[in-house]
Amino acid sequence: MIASRMYGNAADHPDRVRRYPSDMTDAEWAAVRPLLPVPAWLNGRGGRPEGYCHRQLLDAVRYLVAGGISRRAMPADFPAWGRVYAFVRRWREHGLIAEFHDRLRGTLREREGREPEPTAGVIDAQSVRAASRGYDGGKKVPGRKRHIVTDTLGLLLVVAVTAANIGDRDAATGLLTRLRPLHRDITLVRSDGGYTGGLVDWCRDELALTLEIVKRTVDMTGFVVLPRRWVAERTFAWLMNSRRLARATRRCRPAARR
Repeated sequence: MIASRMYGNAADHPDRVRRYPSDMTDAEWAAVRPLLPVPAWLNGRGGRPEGYCHRQLLDAVRYLVAGGISRRAMPADFPAWGRVYAFVRRWREHGLIAEFHDRLRGTLREREGREPEPTAGVIDAQSVRAASRGYDGGKKVPGRKRHIVTDTLGLLLVVAVTAANIGDRDAATGLLTRLRPLHRDITLVRSDGGYTGGLVDWCRDELALTLEIVKRTVDMTGFVVLPRRWVAERTFAWLMNSRRLARATRRCRPAARR
């Protein structure tokens, strides 16, 4: 009974309607619920039960990310902003966000007929305007830069956030170093021309990883979809659908590992 209250389900809320576009549908919640990390108190490890079900808290987080609002501007029909912040902070500190994300990614891959763990990836970077000191001279964008490695479906594997003036190759060293122990089955990573040079040899010698540069040929004119490179670009487009990610204002710091 208590676990049902914590996690929530459609039967618990027969008159539940989507209050906001960011709220999960019953079908989405049915897919997400079994993948959630089990709270410590349900495993007999102690701790205090949460006062809100996880569906309410996750809907609140989705609203914040989609709307790009401050936590204190949370609508009154969500849990208090302090409870939502404490929920996210606790999950982040205990690695539960990464665990939840990994489970979701594995489930999506299996649904697409793939193995849960990928064997190839795509690396790319995106500069985003933000209130920080970095400046990307190539893109002429002041702010910060996102560096990501995705699988071939565009699902995130590793993420890092730096000032916009950090070069793609410089950030890739740390990013790929983190990728290797987390996803040992990956042997191939594709990238654009911004990752050429010594990084290719370094990946081969230090990480036993093949970094394949996918370049435009001289006979290409206009917009051309290049093999696999479009996957990471689509992931950036997905991220930009969330207003909180479209224009970040917090100081630059490394992001969560996934």
